[in-house]
Amino acid sequence: MEIILKKDVQNLGFKDDIVAVKAGYGRNFLIPQGFAHLATPSAKKVLAENLKQKAHKEAKVVNDAKALADTLKAIEVKISAKAGGEKLFGSITNIDIAEALEKAGHPIDRKFITSGIVKRVGKYTASIRLHREVVLELPYEIVAEKA
Repeated sequence: MEIILKKDVQNLGFKDDIVAVKAGYGRNFLIPQGFAHLATPSAKKVLAENLKQKAHKEAKVVNDAKALADTLKAIEVKISAKAGGEKLFGSITNIDIAEALEKAGHPIDRKFITSGIVKRVGKYTASIRLHREVVLELPYEIVAEKA
């Protein structure tokens, strides 16, 4: 049985993929749950047209993400935090990096930033996912606040 996925399904495929599954899995689980619909010839034509239109829009989104990545590379991010010597009182997380970028005029959702929890003063890098195809490694520095 061939079906067209409406959503990403783990271990099966991504949205708008045409996949072959066993009839019972498709008929009793995927279609009733709203994860897929039947891949009839007319549905395949509609899908092909939608993918062609989406490709043009996707190219523009990727170009915008690359332009944003170039502007973010030029920014020097410094986060000041209270510290005792080299060790911070608290920690620096994705939220703090998102706030620093927002102060610089580039609001980015914290969900797309991966840096881990930092508890020491120094230089680090954060991975920012601007698009599925555009990932930026942004260097940032944590400095101790002056009392």
